[in-house]
Formats: sequence, structure tokens, C-alpha cells
Amino acid sequence: MVEYVEVAPRDGLQNEPVSLSVDQKVALIEKAIAAGARRLEVASFVRPDAVPQMAGAEDVVARLVPGAARYIGLVLNKRGAFRALATNVHEVGFVCVASDTFGMRNQRQTSEQSLSEAGDVMAIAQGVGRAAHAMIAVAWGCPFEGATSPDRVLAMAEMLAEQGSMEVGLADTIGIARPDEVESLTRRVKAVVAPIPVRVHLHDTRGMGVANAMAAIAGGASIIDAAIGGTGGCPFAPGAAGNLATEDLAYALGKGLDVDLDAVVQTAVWLNEQLSRTCSSALVRASLASAG
Repeated sequence: MVEYVEVAPRDGLQNEPVSLSVDQKVALIEKAIAAGARRLEVASFVRPDAVPQMAGAEDVVARLVPGAARYIGLVLNKRGAFRALATNVHEVGFVCVASDTFGMRNQRQTSEQSLSEAGDVMAIAQGVGRAAHAMIAVAWGCPFEGATSPDRVLAMAEMLAEQGSMEVGLADTIGIARPDEVESLTRRVKAVVAPIPVRVHLHDTRGMGVANAMAAIAGGASIIDAAIGGTGGCPFAPGAAGNLATEDLAYALGKGLDVDLDAVVQTAVWLNEQLSRTCSSALVRASLASAG
């Protein structure tokens, strides 16, 4: 059985032009849990003037049902970590960057600075009894610097494991990776950080989301990120189709993903209506076509 992390409430919303209210965000999380999500990124603790879609993070977490699922708060620095730890999130997630240029634009940190900050954030969280982990962004390619060196990613993964990350994440942030590249890097990282789990975050920019998820699993990843409705995207990849859709992943894995597929599809339709967007996921398009 593959574990999946539902990221629609965070990465699925943070780049959409329409900002949802706290009520809508809580409704999304509740619908995702009802459909089978058991671990979710529920908010990003960043400056609301910089990312208005993530405004009200504390209010969202305060309204979530304790024990219904595991809640992750994403942070980019120690200030965000302290905000997250003042709420009831179960885990703090941090984003490292494998590219200096992307890192400076995304969070005003070089690659090395983000790695150092990750260690500080994880130590702070672990010091108060919370789980902590880090994801390596642009692990396969950067929109500014091109292809990412696998050796660089391996070195970062090894450092994160030494710093006590509960899992090591690899993100195809702009959706540029091919399945063979995903399987190869995942397998190499798995060998370096074992027995720590490897988690993979994928974008469907080039229609490779599901294929890359299957490749990641073949390479040893046991945790896959997905977003209901295929929402989201990267501000540095114009026209990006968004995250790997939960419903597409669930259809591909069948009984290998413990979710209610019909409920996920219904939530995807609802969410895209709230965002005034056309659903990008293949499964929802097929479902709507057959219903029509």
C-alpha cells in the first residue's frame, strides 16, 4: 500500500489566482479526509502579503478536527516554524532548494542556506516533540539553471537524513522530469537515506505525473504527494498544469491507494468550481464526458 499526502489545501491553492476563504479551505480539508486522506498539508506559514492564498493559516488549523488525520504545516524559515508550532499541526515540513537561483527567488535563500535552515527548523520542531521533515525542490530541473545534478541532490538528501528528517522528499517542482530519471534518482536517494522513507512530489506540466509516480514507486518511494483536482502549479513555469491529481493517482494504483475514488472526483469538481477553473485531471475530464 502506497501512502499519499494530500497537498491540495497548500500547494494546490498557493498559486491559484482565486483565494479561498478560511471556510472554503476547511471544507476542502474535511472533504479530503472524508474521501480517505489521512495525511495532509493543510497550510503554509508564510507572509500573507507575499502569498495571499495562504492567509488565515492559524485560523484554518484551529478549526480542524483533532485526530481526524495528520496535519502538516509547511514553512520556509524559522519564523514560519515558530508560527506553525504555535498551532496544532502534527508535523512541520520544510523546503530546501537544489538551485541557488530558484532558492533566492522562492525563499531568499541559497541552496546551502536552505539546507542549514532546514536543520535549524527540524531541531526546533523536534525539541518540542513535533515531527519534522524536508523536501528538496527542483530535484530534477530548475527553470533558471537547467538540469539539476543528481550528485547534488544525493548530498543534500544525505545531509537531511543526518539532521533527523523523518523522511526525505524529492520535488519535480516544474514538472520537467521523465519517468526513467525519476526512477533512477529515487532509487539512488533511497539507497543513501535508508531506512528513512523517500517521498516524491510531482507536477503534471508535461502530462507525466502518473507515469512519474509509478516510476518513483518502482524506484523505492513509499510516499507520493497529490492534489485533488490537479490544482496548483509553479509561478516559474507558465502554463503548468498543476500538481499530480489525487484522482488520477488513485485510478492508476487501484486498491494500492486507500481512498474513495468517487468521493475524490466529486471533491475535485467542487474544488475547481470554487476556484473558477477547469479541472485539469484526466479522470475528472473523462468522468464529466461520460456523464454528459
